[in-house]
Amino acid sequence: MVNSPQSRRGMVTAPHHLASEAGLRILREGGNAIEATVAMAASLAVVYPHMNSLGGDGFWLISQEGAAPVAIDACGGAAAAATQALYAAQGYSTIPTRGPLAANTVAGTVSGWGKALDLSATLGGKLPLARLVEDAVWSAEHGFPVSASQHELTLAKLSELKDAPGFADVFLVEGAAPAQGAQMRLPALARTLQRIGSAGTQDFYEGALAREMAHDLAAIGSPVTLSDLTAHQAQLRAALTVRLRGARLYNFPPPTQGLASLIILALFDRLAVKEGESFDHLHGIVEATKQAFLLRDAHVGDPASMRTVPEEFLSDVVLDGLAARIDRRLALPWPQPASAGDTVWMGAMDEKGLSVSFIQSIFFEFGSGCVLPGSGIVWQNRGASFVLGGEGPRALGPARKPFHTLNPAMAHFDDGRQMVYGTMGGEGQPQTQAALFSRYAMFGQPLQAALDAPRWLLGRTWGEESVTLKLENRFDPQLVEALRAAGHKVELLPAFTSTMGHAGAIVRRADGSFEGASDPRSDGAAMGF
Repeated sequence: MVNSPQSRRGMVTAPHHLASEAGLRILREGGNAIEATVAMAASLAVVYPHMNSLGGDGFWLISQEGAAPVAIDACGGAAAAATQALYAAQGYSTIPTRGPLAANTVAGTVSGWGKALDLSATLGGKLPLARLVEDAVWSAEHGFPVSASQHELTLAKLSELKDAPGFADVFLVEGAAPAQGAQMRLPALARTLQRIGSAGTQDFYEGALAREMAHDLAAIGSPVTLSDLTAHQAQLRAALTVRLRGARLYNFPPPTQGLASLIILALFDRLAVKEGESFDHLHGIVEATKQAFLLRDAHVGDPASMRTVPEEFLSDVVLDGLAARIDRRLALPWPQPASAGDTVWMGAMDEKGLSVSFIQSIFFEFGSGCVLPGSGIVWQNRGASFVLGGEGPRALGPARKPFHTLNPAMAHFDDGRQMVYGTMGGEGQPQTQAALFSRYAMFGQPLQAALDAPRWLLGRTWGEESVTLKLENRFDPQLVEALRAAGHKVELLPAFTSTMGHAGAIVRRADGSFEGASDPRSDGAAMGF
């Protein structure tokens, strides 16, 4: 695989190279890491339309010079009309994953752009929003090549997407999936991005764009209204944090699974494994994952409805107790219910020490499948993760926030290094974060090598239904057999499969130099100057 790029002025990474290029151009023009991230987010909404959209949600961690990060929650709540009675009246016992009734939450990510840019302005950011969306507008107007993953996922999910309102008109060619490399134009989305660039992000929620989207949502039968859009605001939150030997980790609070990501690494740190790529390494993280997921699924959901405080689970007493439950030789019986999701993670750092870890998602590939004709926006189906019945933190209710698999990660090392990292991949996100961090920070692998190395996944993720322990087939066969002998239900997958996520990472060293890495399983790139 390629070596990690190095730089001294700034660095970006995203799962599509055109988005990385857009972010790098902003840094070169004097923009900061926040501005570069908005440019990448806008570009990804165009060139990676199967993975994310303006019609999704987003979560930010933003740190200045190694200080504790600011967390921005740009998750939309359920529509006022999205009640359990609505679905019961139409005969549903679960929320559909496609179509208008899957488009039941406000799209929050654009509000997060606005909140992040407000912070950017206090830090000297000066580039106008119209400039930040410029590359995205150009790609949408003039065309971009359909990626292999867009072609493959459109083909794989065609039967459930082709009848969603607006989908065939925008993303199919004569009723078929577009070929890899074919030029795709998204003129309606180009106009929408131009409008946001000139009118500002609030136009998405209370301006002419909001009124147009509300009209189109009503026309297709979505419960989301103009009142729901107008009531939405991005929120500043406190990041979750846990201390490991040599580093402090940060991640996002509920409704995301950031708590699980921190617990996995905190438990594995307590196991004091000495050798990477060993049975103890993989078995230890997999068993830590099980403990974290059991806790997550019992407690995490809409933060206003949770009966527990997530920080309590990061205390030494609780973590020591969870670590004591791990059998160092045998696997805990599995599976448990799993969650899917399609997401993009991106990161940026600049020479002034501003660090950004950002994740943006529409849940399933192409979300609800519904494309609003006026704006060209694909609306998410994140609300399909709500439960019909009961009153727990994942039960559907007006204004409640849905459970999110996506979570941005950040680490501050005792030696002065700062790291942002993350991935797409549903259930696999915390596990890929654990693989990357443990290899790089605990076992000394170079950053790019830590991403290139074969990965594992317990349970289901993007495009996968089985709940086995999946291993890329590049692992040592003796290690594979040792895991099977310990009771793991192992399934081998092809090398560099997208099932293992599209990860990325950037490290800023104490001397001010940068190192970045991009996943060979993605279409992305890490770029710096």
